[in-house]
Amino acid sequence: EAEEDKCVKFENGLRPDIKQLIGFSEIRNFPTLVNKSRICDKDSKVKANYYKAANEKRGRDFARGKPYGRGGKKPDEGGGS
Repeated sequence: EAEEDKCVKFENGLRPDIKQLIGFSEIRNFPTLVNKSRICDKDSKVKANYYKAANEKRGRDFARGKPYGRGGKKPDEGGGS
């Protein structure tokens, strides 16, 4: 029972995203709970870094040039007199 209380107390201190993932498992072995929590934390950091890098890359691609040009005729084009 002390092990279960220890696990519940540990779960209550976890970040909400990790708590949500771990809570459904109802792990009542403390070393297993800590290990699974560390794995979830590591995975969430890897996922966040992946999306951050993807967003930065996308931002650089958009900054290079506008996808549709300037929308009007260039000054050297057109029927001048």
